[in-house]
Amino acid sequence: MTQETTVPGRSTDAAPALEQTVALRYFAAARAALGRSEETLAVPPGATVADVVARLAAASPAAGPVLARCSVLVDGRRAAPSDVVPAGASLDLLPPFAGG
Repeated sequence: MTQETTVPGRSTDAAPALEQTVALRYFAAARAALGRSEETLAVPPGATVADVVARLAAASPAAGPVLARCSVLVDGRRAAPSDVVPAGASLDLLPPFAGG
């Protein structure tokens, strides 16, 4: 028989995840700059859209200028840089484009 130890101020539920996975899709110039069209990325809970874009730019500095101009959709809806990215979300990075 095992015995659980309770730490004051701590729940006995499972510890919160240290990272969560999000899916990323890149379009047009973002895809060209990064050299791929999609990937998954582990991010800490509470990460914002700006955090994800900054992490991508840090990993691929040449892509930074393109990524800085991208609109980001989170699960199909336009997101602000300060929006928190939920676990399992899908992010689309769309650079500006012209045409009709």
